[in-house]
Amino acid sequence: MKRDKPVGRLRAAALVLPLAAFLLLFFLAPLLNVLKTAVYNDVVRTGLPRTSVAIAKWNGKLPVSDAITRALFDDMIWGRDKQERFGGAVRQLNSDVPGFRSLLAKTQRAADSNPAPRLEDIDPRWADPAYWQAIQRDANPYTDNNLLAAVDLRRNAEGRIEAMPAGSSANLAIIGRTFLVSFLVTIICIAIGVPYALIAARATGWRRHLMLTMVLVPLWTSLLVRSAAWVVILQTHGLINDTLIALGAVSEPLQLIYNRTGVLLAMSQVLLPFMVLPVYGAIVAVPRNLMPAAASLGAKPLVAFAHVLLPLTLSGIVSGSLLVFMTAIGYYITPSLVGGAGDQMISSVIAFYAMGSADWGRAAALGLILLAATMVLYAAYARVSKSNPLMSE
Repeated sequence: MKRDKPVGRLRAAALVLPLAAFLLLFFLAPLLNVLKTAVYNDVVRTGLPRTSVAIAKWNGKLPVSDAITRALFDDMIWGRDKQERFGGAVRQLNSDVPGFRSLLAKTQRAADSNPAPRLEDIDPRWADPAYWQAIQRDANPYTDNNLLAAVDLRRNAEGRIEAMPAGSSANLAIIGRTFLVSFLVTIICIAIGVPYALIAARATGWRRHLMLTMVLVPLWTSLLVRSAAWVVILQTHGLINDTLIALGAVSEPLQLIYNRTGVLLAMSQVLLPFMVLPVYGAIVAVPRNLMPAAASLGAKPLVAFAHVLLPLTLSGIVSGSLLVFMTAIGYYITPSLVGGAGDQMISSVIAFYAMGSADWGRAAALGLILLAATMVLYAAYARVSKSNPLMSE
């Protein structure tokens, strides 16, 4: 019997190993890569290798030493044959200090004709310490620039954290909009999903199957198809407006698309199953005789629901709300198709940084904000469910 225990443990480990490998390969490794990308950026170090070494000990005051100037010229000449590396450094510096691209291009042309000109003679912007400080700051591969920029902050010339100039970044406003829209979608799903789940749980036979099928069918349809369908339904001469006009409810078409109304309607419909199914599962587990028993003791329907059924189904409501909210904060396709320019969510900004400007560091930093929000919500749910015996069952 003792010899069988190690064999049994090995078999159990062998069964768990594929799942562990899957989590490591497709979850932990990408997550660690995102964490690294958010705080590690060696683009400038690899694109301006000599300058990065020479400027590391610079005291931040002008004029810069001849060694730094010489290293910069050498890197510009070297960059002619290393366009990919040098171009990456130029893009990074230009994202930190607008105008850096034209400055380096002008200086590179001058360096080809004269290997050692005075930088101020080429362009007076070299007399501005902000450009040199950007090189020194970005030459360090470990940086908090991306994390600060994700919340509209930056480090000034003295290294202190300050707010970005007005109009230069709107990440905080978009993050706030993302959480507001997600919260409103969650409230709408609660208002519709809880009564729907209650009716479905109390129905029997084909009525219950029909109601559950109506919830599940959207999950079998592509998200892109569902979002595109809402464009057809909500447009000026779409199904809703044509019906309202035919009934005489309105005289002119309502503006239901490319605004916040369209986003809330479309996202609520797409995410409604994530609310209905957990609540339905919680209600089905409640004995059917509790509500009649409460009524027999004199409780009115609303009182019986608030004091008997609602506490017993709270776990399903919280679970559904958590699923809806966490899924909503990462939505990209539906707001892009149905919403207007003022309704785009943080995922659109992440997509722009990742695919539009190839700024993976800032994309990763914004992704960490969504991850942190999700982890906080999950921790709150775990704490509430642990403290509430009804939710932990």
